[in-house]
Amino acid sequence: MLAIFDVEGVLLDAEFLPILAEKINKQDEIWAITRQGIEGKINWEEGLKRRIELLRGIDYKTCKEVSDSLKVMTGAKEACNALRAAGWKIMAVSGGFTIMTDRLKEELGLDHVYSNELLFKDGKLDGVIIEVDSDKSKSALVKIKEWNEKKETIVVVVDGANDIKLFDICGLGVAFRAQDMVKELATVTLEEKDLSKLIGLINKHYGLKIPLPTIA
Repeated sequence: MLAIFDVEGVLLDAEFLPILAEKINKQDEIWAITRQGIEGKINWEEGLKRRIELLRGIDYKTCKEVSDSLKVMTGAKEACNALRAAGWKIMAVSGGFTIMTDRLKEELGLDHVYSNELLFKDGKLDGVIIEVDSDKSKSALVKIKEWNEKKETIVVVVDGANDIKLFDICGLGVAFRAQDMVKELATVTLEEKDLSKLIGLINKHYGLKIPLPTIA
């Protein structure tokens, strides 16, 4: 069985680019574009390029400091520990960046992460390589096929409009503190800001008895 998570707003309790933008006082502009993308009002890829362009020139050290400061979501470690102990594979698919997901992969013991990559030139932010676009299912399906996972045994936990195509490839779609359009398409919703509650939803849906361990 496989659990697939979004990162910003799900495994991480923050959005990276708006916080980075505060360093150069462009947070209002970045948030406006971010919201439009999350709500599905603009093309996600174009929105990402526009945000990176606004932030061009920020030094790598600042980007790394902001990335390392992002807090892991309440209950994320417990949920991942419980799933891993029960023999599940865990994947994250993020429209964010390797600068943040590399740390998260190690902290949460994720089996695989798909994300985008920030480009730096002479130590300054200079662009982005988009590996994960608005159809996150395309990325996820690569490993799903490799691991021979069946749709009915896949759980997806997301919050934004750019995540919803992942619902097409899963048996249980969870809207975590999500946009209305995401809630409408999900199997179940989780409003409480505690990812450990996911285990109860999985147990109920699949008739399982996965115990919830404490953080090691």
